[in-house]
Parts: sequence; structure tokens; C-alpha cells
Amino acid sequence: MFNKVILAGNLVRDIELRYSGQTPIGNTAIATNRKYKTATGEQKEEVMFIDITFWGRTAEIANQYLQKGSKVLIEGRLVLESWEKDGQRKSKHSISVETMQMLGNREANGGGYQAQQQPQQQPSNFPEIVIEDMEIPF
Repeated sequence: MFNKVILAGNLVRDIELRYSGQTPIGNTAIATNRKYKTATGEQKEEVMFIDITFWGRTAEIANQYLQKGSKVLIEGRLVLESWEKDGQRKSKHSISVETMQMLGNREANGGGYQAQQQPQQQPSNFPEIVIEDMEIPF
């Protein structure tokens, strides 16, 4: 059997971080959309809101760098959550996030999550090599 979900979208709200023992758990939701044309040629847009849960170090990183509106790509598995409220059995599907990739720029995701690349200094005993575009064989 195979249970894998990949979604890209925007966070609907800030992450609610809590701990279960020593394990960090982050809850939020992601909004995804789909644009399509109806049989009559009318443009429509469908928006889907899906609850997601981050676990462990991923939850802490997501809480630190992501906020409402942040673009993110998540990969995880579909989970059925069920509970009882007022004597009625309730359930919903959500995503348990296994991997996450932050999309967009630093400013859009709260700043600071992308590592700043330091310019590499060439050792002084090696001459600087300049390659012209015409010298590249492809």
C-alpha cells in the first residue's frame, strides 16, 4: 500500500507549537487552489484548506521561519483523525508532514531561513581563471 501526499500552497494561519513530552508538534493549515474552465467556458477557481501537522525538529523550524501566508511545499501522509464531541463521533482527514521545503524569498517567510552565502576567497597561490563564453563547448 502507498500513502503519500505532496502539496504546495500558503499557510492559512501561524503555526501553533506545543510539546508532547519532549516532542514538538506544530499545527496549522495550508491553502491550495486550482483554476479550471467549466463546460460553458467560464473560469472557476477552487480553493482547498487542509490541516497539517509538523513533528519534531521540522515543527520547530516551521514555527521559527513560517507564518500566515508563507509559501511551502510539504510531503507527508494522509491521516484520519477521529474524536467524540457532545456524544457524536466526528472525524477529518489531515496531513502528517514528513518533509517540508520553504518556497518564496526570505522576506515572504519571516526572514532569515536561507543561509547567506559568503564569497569564497581564492587562495593567493592560484591565479584567477577567466573563461569566456565562446570557450564553453556546449
